[in-house]
Amino acid sequence: MKAFVYHGETSFSMDEVAAPTAGKGEAVAKILAASICGTDLRTFRFGSAKLAAPITVGHEACYEITQVGNGVDLEVGGRYIIAPAIGCGGCKSCKKGRTNMCDTLQTIGFQYPGTFAEYIKIPAKAINGGYLIKVPDSVSDKAASVVEPVACAINAQSFLNIEQGDNVVIYGAGYLGCIHAELAMMQGASEVIIAEISENRRSKAKQLVPSALIVDSGKQGYMDEIRDIVGDMGVDVVITACPAGITHKQGLELLYKNGRISLFGGLPGEDNYHLDSNLIHYKELGVFGAHAGTVAQNKQALEAVESGKLDVAKYISAFALGDIEKAFAALIDETAEKAVVIP
Repeated sequence: MKAFVYHGETSFSMDEVAAPTAGKGEAVAKILAASICGTDLRTFRFGSAKLAAPITVGHEACYEITQVGNGVDLEVGGRYIIAPAIGCGGCKSCKKGRTNMCDTLQTIGFQYPGTFAEYIKIPAKAINGGYLIKVPDSVSDKAASVVEPVACAINAQSFLNIEQGDNVVIYGAGYLGCIHAELAMMQGASEVIIAEISENRRSKAKQLVPSALIVDSGKQGYMDEIRDIVGDMGVDVVITACPAGITHKQGLELLYKNGRISLFGGLPGEDNYHLDSNLIHYKELGVFGAHAGTVAQNKQALEAVESGKLDVAKYISAFALGDIEKAFAALIDETAEKAVVIP
């Protein structure tokens, strides 16, 4: 079968590899659609020291079960998504239901071979732990493949307690920035502002999330523009949905007393900013991290898509698996908001 394999540093190639077979407790699935994550994009551009090459990357997908091993009760032909961050089930975090914080976390596309391939082996740990979620008939393969990042956004917002009347600033107008904006509106936020440095992304965000206000975060004085919108008191919630450390610093400065900030977007190691701890101390600010999502949050995300509360299809650009490098290029040059590959 064909698989897009990471060979270390910034080396990728479309390889012919052995198709997986299902052992006891395992399953094999056909990849119906797989979406490219921001982490995948960073690995494609800059490499990753976290990956043991060679490995097939990718972890956001819609799967069709084609083979089951002994003891596996899954429907052959059934469509599923998988919460890809798989916990051990026994550590302190797992016992609290925070499986995404497992002490020995193993993730599809990182420790397990990933989804940029024609087929994938589903590990017994994912099956036994209940990480597979059935996809309703009304949800398309492509839409199902972009549900997992929605779960990541739901995880981040679970700490922020966004409520009726709050104003929210989101840094970044990519897929997840826009999803964060939509989720904040669903929670009753009165004003949602997307701050984005790219003119192209700002233009797209105006079309995709017309209820949000869009500001140019590359413009001098943009923070004063935000303060003019929300009033002198400042911002209730900030979410950094882009890989730029300066947004952590400036986002903190925008917050009003008892404000909350989610440092959602991962950063390159050299781009970390020191946060002003006096601001946190005297304003009683809440600073939160977020990594991946739980099974329950993936179910919540899928339900939002199935119900029509969240329209993810409008963000998707589809590419053949053989054209996956074109998909990465489209993300880099910002002609695609969310790229999905179809084997």
